[in-house]
Amino acid sequence: MTLQQLAYFVAVAETRHFTRAAQASHVAQPSLSRQVHALERELGAPLFSRTRGNVALTPSGEALLPLARRILADTETARTEVLELIGLRRGRLRLGATPSLCVTLVADVLRRFHDSYPGIELEVTENGSRDLVRQLDQGELDVALVIVPASGADERLVLQPLLREDLVVASPAGEPPPTRRSRFRLADLRDRPLVMFREGYDLRDVTLQACQQAGVRPRLSVEGGEMDAVLRFVEAGLGIAIVPSMVLADRAGLRATPLAAPGLSRTIALAHRSGVTPIHAARAFGTTLLETVADSAARGGLPSGVRRVRAAT
Repeated sequence: MTLQQLAYFVAVAETRHFTRAAQASHVAQPSLSRQVHALERELGAPLFSRTRGNVALTPSGEALLPLARRILADTETARTEVLELIGLRRGRLRLGATPSLCVTLVADVLRRFHDSYPGIELEVTENGSRDLVRQLDQGELDVALVIVPASGADERLVLQPLLREDLVVASPAGEPPPTRRSRFRLADLRDRPLVMFREGYDLRDVTLQACQQAGVRPRLSVEGGEMDAVLRFVEAGLGIAIVPSMVLADRAGLRATPLAAPGLSRTIALAHRSGVTPIHAARAFGTTLLETVADSAARGGLPSGVRRVRAAT
């Protein structure tokens, strides 16, 4: 089994077409096909079913695909690590972060990191925490900023908690507050339309779980958006939304109302894959991140409702 065979196998699996896979791999189609056949002979099982021109993964191919992707990703990580170790001032950092963090914390940290390490190429993936965990596990990311689930840490990850932030109710600033009280009760959702995030978004799960515990069935006015879309829908008067307090720091068109429900907060952590030593660039990013958070906390620059987790130091 060779890395080239695995790369060709992944290319066919992703395109579901041998000719297109060969074009994407910059190799002649007969050569690619021979390598895939050789891999199948090595493994003793067909990886693709080829019926009437349709290419589909067999159960053996489905089992191999995530492993092949991880092997290829680890190979690229090893290449980058060696380049750094032999003194070349270049490399790559594949960073993942949730949308709410991309529009707040990440930009400042990346600017500081880039100033210190201008030769490091930055690749940022914006996704929900569950998708980021999967990408870390498959070796597609070096490090990620994720939300620690209420159920506890994932054994596939090493987590370094950084910040804890409250969830608040976002409503249009030009309209009356969503409640006459100082804090919004989840029971008040019975009378208000709610803008909801897409499936798979951790904030959607947290909100719906809190509503269920409070015995409230929310009335959804719009659902399916990412963070920016949800905030814009709220600004447009389509409803209110439960969001992290951090994202409202620079939103003049939105009002933040604290929640009365206890425990509606979330912990932000830096994560990397368990059992894998982070590359130099990832470790440098972690140091830069901790310094940025510490500096912001020291000068009182953390947004309202956001607190530093001391254990991160």
